[in-house]
Amino acid sequence: MKKKLRDFIFQELVFVAEPELFGDDDDLLEAGLDSMGIMRLIMYIENEFGVTLPDTEIEPDNVQSFNALEQWILRHKST
Repeated sequence: MKKKLRDFIFQELVFVAEPELFGDDDDLLEAGLDSMGIMRLIMYIENEFGVTLPDTEIEPDNVQSFNALEQWILRHKST
């Protein structure tokens, strides 16, 4: 899951000179993930992982890092 998220984010949303040095807990918002990018990311996640992420939960804590994203997806994957 994280590899697919990393590939999409670094190829489509955020430019990081050395993405392999970007850790799973590093801050995606500080790296340049903006509100438009978050909306594109949510659409990607819903299509790729077959999960619906509630609009009411779109907040920095859920999209701030790869680990946060993974936990958010997993919380809704079985619902």
